[in-house]
Amino acid sequence: MAAREQFPFNIVIVGQGGRLQYEAVIFAASLRTQSPRFGGKLFVAEPQKGSRWPKDPTIRGDETRQLLNDLGAEIIPFESKHFGQDYPQGNKIEALFALPKGEPFVFFDTDTLVLDDLGQVPFDFSRPSASLKRENTWPEIQLYGPGYTATWKSLYDKFDLDFESSLDPEYPDEFWRRYLYFNAGFFYYKCPHQFGQKFLDYALTIRNDPPKELVCQSFDPWLDQVALPLVIHALGGGRDALPSGYLDGDTTCHYRMLPLLYARETDRVINVLEEVTSPNRIKKILKNYDAMKFMIYHGRGRKVRDLFDRNNLPRKEQAIRNTIKRNGFWMR
Repeated sequence: MAAREQFPFNIVIVGQGGRLQYEAVIFAASLRTQSPRFGGKLFVAEPQKGSRWPKDPTIRGDETRQLLNDLGAEIIPFESKHFGQDYPQGNKIEALFALPKGEPFVFFDTDTLVLDDLGQVPFDFSRPSASLKRENTWPEIQLYGPGYTATWKSLYDKFDLDFESSLDPEYPDEFWRRYLYFNAGFFYYKCPHQFGQKFLDYALTIRNDPPKELVCQSFDPWLDQVALPLVIHALGGGRDALPSGYLDGDTTCHYRMLPLLYARETDRVINVLEEVTSPNRIKKILKNYDAMKFMIYHGRGRKVRDLFDRNNLPRKEQAIRNTIKRNGFWMR
């Protein structure tokens, strides 16, 4: 793939005490080694202790903070005003307000591995999009409840958005892929504050005053993914705004959990993971987290890998998880 001229944009991930701070180290290490010409800033957004976080959520250990800085990351604090410990997925909404206003950004879930030069990704920051690597997790259609059309249309009507233009005509009515739905593993736009304000407004409205068609639906943990397609549609983006094959493909891998990474990803992804985590200063930090210690450094990940045929994986992620758990290898 031919290299493109790099253009500046910011990257943000969320880092907090526990698993996410170690995933942040892996992300930063992979960005530095796999996309060395990246010309923007990497921000690690850190929620702060407060009324929404009674347990301190900040990154633990000065050595981890120093390593993130050495890898080119800038740790930025943000206040959780609306979500916090009860809904930590809200971090990805509230963190956006800590970013520089008016500068293009890409948000990545922290459990993402950079595989190649991000400068090759043809972002159009005026047309936002998000990850299409998803399953039909929401809504859960009830036997006598409204279907997909009535459920989603009630939300578009709630925010005065055009519903018909959001549909994918390649799929029939009441098939979940017909409706705009993303995984929130990545998303991007030209201004984090504009995106963040609409994301926040929509999420709070859905949580606090949902349409009656949503009375039987759960928003935990799906609230961010319910609001996200509405935000993207309102800002002029969509499912076709970013060519496929880059993010969640050749350029990045959203692995979710290390056992899932070893179970289903390509040999190239495994090789990048093990290469970027091999330096002693990185190994010293990651070994403090048991899942990384045993999966990466003690060979448990390779044992998970031997359980599966990558050419014939179970269709549902839950089946993969169950196989790993049955064999006693699940860690998170």
